[in-house]
Amino acid sequence: MGRIAQWCFVITLLTGCKSTSTPDTGGDLPAAYVRPFIGASTSTGKAGTYHGLGKTFPGATTPYGLVQVSPNTITGGDNGSGYSYEHTTIEGFAFTQMSGIGWYGDLGNFLVMPTTGPLKTSRGKEGGPNTGYRSHYAKDQEQASAGYYSTLLSDYNVRAEATAAPHSGMLRFTFPQHDQARIQIDLARRVGGTSVRQYVKVVDDHTIKGWMQCTPDGGGWGNGDGHANYTVYFYAQFNKPFRKFGVWSADIPDQWTRKREDVESDRYQQRVAEANVLDSATEAEGKHLGFFSEFPSTANEQVMLRAGISFVSMEGAQHNLESEITDWNFDAVRQRAVDVWNDALGKMTVSGGTDDEKSIFYTALYHTMIDPRAFADVDGSFTGGDGKVHQASGYTRRTIFSGWDVFRSQFPLQTIINPSLVNDMSNSLIALAHESNRDYLERWELLNAYSGCMIGNPAISVMADAYNKGILKVDDKALLDLAVKTSERFGNGDKGYFYQSLGISNTLEYAYTEWCTGVLASAMGKDSLAKVYLAKGQNYRNIFNDSVNWFRPRKEDGSWEAWPKEGRLKEWLGSIESNPYQQGWFVPQDIPGMVALMGGDARVKDDLVHFFEQAPKDFLWNLYYNHANEPVHHVPFLFNYVKAPWLTQKWTRQICGRAYQNSVEGLVGNEDVGQMSAWYVLAASGLYQVCPGKSQYDITSPVFDKVSIALDPKYYDGKQFTIVAENNSPTNVYIQRATLNGADYNKTFIDFADIVKGGELHLVMGDKPNEHFGADAR
Repeated sequence: MGRIAQWCFVITLLTGCKSTSTPDTGGDLPAAYVRPFIGASTSTGKAGTYHGLGKTFPGATTPYGLVQVSPNTITGGDNGSGYSYEHTTIEGFAFTQMSGIGWYGDLGNFLVMPTTGPLKTSRGKEGGPNTGYRSHYAKDQEQASAGYYSTLLSDYNVRAEATAAPHSGMLRFTFPQHDQARIQIDLARRVGGTSVRQYVKVVDDHTIKGWMQCTPDGGGWGNGDGHANYTVYFYAQFNKPFRKFGVWSADIPDQWTRKREDVESDRYQQRVAEANVLDSATEAEGKHLGFFSEFPSTANEQVMLRAGISFVSMEGAQHNLESEITDWNFDAVRQRAVDVWNDALGKMTVSGGTDDEKSIFYTALYHTMIDPRAFADVDGSFTGGDGKVHQASGYTRRTIFSGWDVFRSQFPLQTIINPSLVNDMSNSLIALAHESNRDYLERWELLNAYSGCMIGNPAISVMADAYNKGILKVDDKALLDLAVKTSERFGNGDKGYFYQSLGISNTLEYAYTEWCTGVLASAMGKDSLAKVYLAKGQNYRNIFNDSVNWFRPRKEDGSWEAWPKEGRLKEWLGSIESNPYQQGWFVPQDIPGMVALMGGDARVKDDLVHFFEQAPKDFLWNLYYNHANEPVHHVPFLFNYVKAPWLTQKWTRQICGRAYQNSVEGLVGNEDVGQMSAWYVLAASGLYQVCPGKSQYDITSPVFDKVSIALDPKYYDGKQFTIVAENNSPTNVYIQRATLNGADYNKTFIDFADIVKGGELHLVMGDKPNEHFGADAR
C-alpha cells in the first residue's frame, strides 16, 4: 500500500483519507471549529481552588494517537499537561503529553527546543531572565488548531510549528540569520520529574536514536506514587546534516533523590547548568543527557525535525516514523492530521446554535478523542504488564484509563460513536491483569502502571455497560472472574459498608460496581452469582442515617462518625474531593430506592432545587452543584426521576451555557481525560446515561437544533441516529412533546437499542415547562 494509505490505515477507527499539499481546515467541516486552547490553563487563581481549571494541552495530535507534539511551559507543580496559558515562557516541545489531569502528571518526554547563541543545558526558571534554554513567546502570535500548533519564541526570534501523525511528529523552525543556531533535545525532561537514565546514538549525519527510562524514582505520575515505570524510545531525523553536534551530560550524584521537588531545586538545576558538553560524541548513556545540533542559519531558514516514538523499542520508533512521515513536507503532514480529525469528528454533526457553541461542542468532542490512546506500534506490538513484547489479537492495545472519571460520561459516549474503542480498552485492561499476574482490574491505568489512583472499581462499570449493550468482544469467563475478584478485593466486604476511609464515597461506589458485577453475571446466565452481587448493590442503604436524613460514614464497630456543624456540606467528610451533599446522590443503580430513603419525590425535588440554586453562576468549585468535579455529573438528570423532567431540561441547558465557554478558562474543572468534555457532548445532544450498566439514556434539552450521529456498521444495524429540536432557542429550553420515528413518545429516556438501530427522536421545544411530558416515564 502507498505511504499515505499506510498512514491512514493506522488510525483504525477512521475511514477515508485525502492528500493535499496545503493545509485546509475545511471551512465548515468540524475540525475548523476545534479550539485546543479551551481548557489549557492550570491557574488555581482563576479556578478559585487548588484543583485548577481544564489542564488540557494545545499542541498537535491525531485521534487517539500515541504522539502529542505540544509546547511545555513548566516541568513541576500540579501541571499535568505540561502547559498553562498564563505562563510566559516555553521550555520546549515534547512528543508525549497527558490531557486534563492533576496529581503532577507525567510524560512530556523528548523535549525539543530551537535556540541561538551560547549553548545552555538547563531549562532555567519561569521569570528568571537568561537562566536557561527556555524562551519567552509571543502570545499574540500563538495559534492552535486540530493537528497544528505555532508560536514565535521571542528570545530567539524563532517561529516554531508542530504537527503530528499517530505514532510520530514533526517540528518546523524558522530561524533568523545567526552564526550559532541550534536544535537541542533534553532527553532527561519529564513532566513532574525526570527520566532517570537516557541513551542516545548518532546513526548518520542527520539521524539519532535512543531511549529515556522513566521510573517512580524520577517522580512523574503522583510524584512517583502512581508507580509509572516506562521507557520511551525515539528515532529522530533532522533535515539539515550535522556539522557541529554533541551531547551534554550532567553529573548527578548517586545519593541524590530525583523526584519532582529535587529536580526543581536550585541545587539540581545548577548541576545541570554545569553539565559536561561532549562535542562530536556519537553515543552516550547517562543520568541526565541532552543532544544538540548546531549550525549557522540564514534569514527565514526553515530547519525541521521529525521523530517516531515507541514504548517498545528503537526499531519500533524507526518503523513508526518510516510508516507515517517519509519526506519533509510539513504542510502535507498537517493536512493529513486535519483530514483524519474531520473524519473522526464527523461521527457527530450539529446544526443550529452559535459559532461559539459549535466550537465548544467540537472542541469537547476533540478532547474526548485523545484517550485512551494507542499504546502499540504500527505493527501492533506493545510492551505488556510483564515487561515483554506482545502482539494484540483482535484488539488494539490502549492506555490511559482515568477510570473514576471516565466511566460516567466518556465511555457511555464512546459506546455510541466508537464502540471498537471501548472494546479495545476493555481487552487492554483484562490483558494487563493477566500479564501482571494480578487478580483485579486496575482503576487508573497509565502505561501499564497500577496506580491505585482514586477509588471504586470503574473498569467493571465500563465493561458491564459495554457487555450489556452487546459490543464487548472478550473472554466471558476471564472477564467475570476478574470482576468478581476485583469486587472481593476492593469492596464493601462482609460488613456491607466501607469504614477505613472516605466511607461515603467508597461505600456508594463499591455498591454500584458490585451491582455491575451482578449485571455481568446475569447477562452471562450465572443467575446464582448475579443474585449475590445484585443484592450487594443495595449496600448503599447501610450508611443512610435517619437522624441526619443523609448518608453518613460509619466506624468499624458499626457506630456513626461524628456529624459536624457544617453537616453534609463538610468537605472530605467521608467523601473524596467532595462533601456528603455532593457524593450522597450517587446511587445510580437504584434511584427509586434512594429517593424513598430521602423522603420521596417532592422532598428530593426541593432538595435538588436548593442544590442547584445555591451553586455560583459560573459553576466553579463550590459546596453545592460542583460541575468542576465528577461526583455530581449525573445529578442534573435526577429531576427526571422525581416527576420534574422540566428541571433537568432547565439545568442541563444552564450548565452547558455557564460551565463551558469558548475561551482558555472555558472548562470549570480538570478535563480529566475526556470526562468533562464528554458530559457536554452528551448533554448538548440531549442525552445522558445516568447508570452505565443499564441500557437507558436520559433525555434532556439539546443545545442544537439537530444532532446526527453516524453509527458503526460493524457493531450496529442502524446507519444514523438523529435528534431534532424544533423551535429550539436559548429561551425555548423545555420539551413540549416528542416522537420517535414518527410515533408519539412520552418518556424521559430512550433505550440504547433504539439509538443504535437508527432513526429520529423529534423534540418540540417551548419557553414554558410542559409538566405532562414524561408522564409515561419509568
